[in-house]
Amino acid sequence: MLTFLNASMTAATQRFMSFAQGQGDEDRQHQIFNVSTVLHAVIAMLVLGLLEGVGLLLFDGVLKIEPARMHAAWLVYQFAAISTFFTILAAPYDAVINAHEHMMLFAVLGIIEAVLKLAIALIIADGPTDKLELYGMLMAVLSIVLLLVRIAYCHRKYPECKLAIRHHFSRPLFNEMTSFSGWSLLGTSASMLSNYGQALVLNMFFGARVNAAQGISSQVSGQLGVFASAMLRALNPLIAKSEGAGNRELVMKASAVGGKASCFLLMIVYVPVLVEMQYVLESWLKTLPPHTVVFCSLLLLRNLIEQLFVTLVASISAAGKIKFYQISASILALLPLPISYFLFRVGFSPIFLYITFLIYSIFASTLILFFSKKILHLKIFDYMKNVVLRSIISFSIVIGISSIPLLIMDPSFFRFSIVSVTSTASLIVSVWGIGLNQAERQFIRTLGRTWLERSVITKGIKSGRV
Repeated sequence: MLTFLNASMTAATQRFMSFAQGQGDEDRQHQIFNVSTVLHAVIAMLVLGLLEGVGLLLFDGVLKIEPARMHAAWLVYQFAAISTFFTILAAPYDAVINAHEHMMLFAVLGIIEAVLKLAIALIIADGPTDKLELYGMLMAVLSIVLLLVRIAYCHRKYPECKLAIRHHFSRPLFNEMTSFSGWSLLGTSASMLSNYGQALVLNMFFGARVNAAQGISSQVSGQLGVFASAMLRALNPLIAKSEGAGNRELVMKASAVGGKASCFLLMIVYVPVLVEMQYVLESWLKTLPPHTVVFCSLLLLRNLIEQLFVTLVASISAAGKIKFYQISASILALLPLPISYFLFRVGFSPIFLYITFLIYSIFASTLILFFSKKILHLKIFDYMKNVVLRSIISFSIVIGISSIPLLIMDPSFFRFSIVSVTSTASLIVSVWGIGLNQAERQFIRTLGRTWLERSVITKGIKSGRV
């Protein structure tokens, strides 16, 4: 949960950094980096103090832990607190990297982290000491190593990453960033409580087996959403820089294209899984908890709806006027849980939790459109026609065509492969013919010709013909 909050803090800092880059104000960038460093250091110390205080309560009878393992549990908790502390300190550096759109470094850091985690797993397997304590210690060391790599790279690569707090600290900017981060954290916290509260509500009424189905659906959604998340990470700096440069037209174009493109990216992996959900889950888990297939399907549909509007949220954030939007979005985000609780009390099925959240996503999208019109002067009819309607039609066509093999073939890996190929081919055709408008198709043609010409010239130069 704290990592989730840290991502929100990184996004808030990145907004200020990208905005200043769009303005071309180098001194402002120095100020933002130094102020964000101080701000995150304060947050890190507050969180560490909070964790230590909560830890005293948790380990004083709240947690049911065998006395023989109490020491190991306490050490792991301390290592987790240390890891959280350094993860928060890394947020300004992640924001700078993202603002400079250096996605290759994120890929390299991800590979380094994955390799080191594999090394940790191998070390633990043959470790002579307590495996749990060793795991906690090595994971804390990993967070420190990743922070040091970010610090070394950023201080060497980016001129604004120079710690000179006395010279570059600005109290008005500190107050502005604190206010912005606070409202951003309000929305993120409400969303987090709503999402994590689902497991609690389900557990209260239906027990661990239905909880297992909910956990599986969350894993499936998280893994399949990586592609769209990566694209949004690359798109958000462009939106903030354009707003900083005063180019609202480009902000709205990037929001529209980004909403459609991220939805289409999700459809590449979502459609085969939606069509073959039963086969995919049974191949993975063999025995499925009740409602797993329905939970996963409804959650993926909810993700597709939200993806169409997520870039508008980034645009509202870039404009900086987020107070009333975050308050409204936070109140709305907390409503599905009490509604689901009431439905379960009167005897409704656990499926209605996901139906309730699906309906919530529709209302949340309407709220985003309202504030986009109010703050960004969005033309709602044009957005619904060019982004939402085109995406819905494309999705309906692809899901319909991809379901045809189910009518003539038995479940198998071969059928799943056929569905995947069919969905990809039909998605390309439907997106090109319906999902994109004339201007977007012309841009892709121009981009393709430019790439081809550059490729031919490059080959000619290397071969000596040019």
